[in-house]
Amino acid sequence: MEQEQLAGIGMTSQRTRDRLVQRLQEQGIRSLEVLEIMRTTPRHLFLDEALAHRAYEDSALPIGFQQTLSQPYTVARMTELLFQAGPRQRILEIGTGSGFQTAVLAQMSGVEQVFSVERIRPLQEKARQRLRLLRLYKVQLRLADGGMGWAEKGPFDGILSTAAPREVPVELVEQLAEGGRLVIPVGDDQQQQLMLITKTSEGIQSRAVEPVKFVPLLSGILRG
Repeated sequence: MEQEQLAGIGMTSQRTRDRLVQRLQEQGIRSLEVLEIMRTTPRHLFLDEALAHRAYEDSALPIGFQQTLSQPYTVARMTELLFQAGPRQRILEIGTGSGFQTAVLAQMSGVEQVFSVERIRPLQEKARQRLRLLRLYKVQLRLADGGMGWAEKGPFDGILSTAAPREVPVELVEQLAEGGRLVIPVGDDQQQQLMLITKTSEGIQSRAVEPVKFVPLLSGILRG
């Protein structure tokens, strides 16, 4: 049963996943490693059963609590940006959500540990079960306010945020190791940009990559 669940059938079959990866290539995703991980990771497991048949559409999908499972292109693009300058050993993710982006990060070569912060306990619990099912044991989860990061586990070689603050949180930049990269959407309900921030020996470099649309980065913890 577990193998059937992972393999998928019909709209969640390998053929459907292969078509998604082809679309990602056409949209400009170049990293062969990212593409392979997107091809082999069962995205349908990260959705409620009623939406599983839509898992390999290139669109964001609801996961409850006004949160979304990011569009596959966005997951691939952010992962590619984070690893573009070489392997990252210690990764911080802001916003575990469904756990899909977490699963992709945990499978990238060179990654020793992914630390992922989520403020909504029911989402975190579902993500934990999915990551266990996929035997991804490099992940540590924490229920906390994401904007503050996870300072005691830093510094990090890479930080990736799946929610958009209005401005880049200073705390996250401070938790970057030298040479570390932060990939984060920034902006309000009307306009957001995906930003790539790199900490160098000379200081902080910042580059706007492309327009995006993410849920806002909110404070406070939801335990219910």
